[in-house]
Amino acid sequence: MATSHSIVTIVGSLRKESFTLKIAHALAKLAPASLKLQVTTLHDISFFNQDLEATPPADWLAFRDKLQASNGVLFVTPEYNRSIPGVLKNAIDVGSRPYGKSSFLGKPTGIISNSPGPLGGVSAAKHLQNILPGISGPILGQPEIHLNGVGDAFDERGELTKESLQKVLQQYLEAYAAFVERFNR
Repeated sequence: MATSHSIVTIVGSLRKESFTLKIAHALAKLAPASLKLQVTTLHDISFFNQDLEATPPADWLAFRDKLQASNGVLFVTPEYNRSIPGVLKNAIDVGSRPYGKSSFLGKPTGIISNSPGPLGGVSAAKHLQNILPGISGPILGQPEIHLNGVGDAFDERGELTKESLQKVLQQYLEAYAAFVERFNR
């Protein structure tokens, strides 16, 4: 039987009905058997403050432990003002500290951006690609995935109904699963 790799799937939005959260849940349902996606919201992560590094808060430790126990990290993010949401940057700061001991290190990393608009959050994805080197593991470069027009992709229960989007997500997950397998042998 093939190994199932645990993947922390970080949702870069706090909104209860966010498209990003719906996409993360759809990914978890579509994931191949080799991946177990743990949808992780950022509601409970307090603000990073370097003054607290000597005695980090319990929420920081729990987030870091979750990352360290995983086989990979998948970021699912909207775009806010041509960048990533502040809550996502905060989580990256918490997870990447203390200096030189990033909990993201060595974890195969995937990035999925989204927007109800036409650009699909491409600026947010590019900012993550700028932030993560040096504090993360290898980043899946191809295929890139920037989901546009996601506003009408879900029904009233939050279920993915757009077949074309489902196909794109499945293709990405297949590529990401192969990427994760390469680095977890």
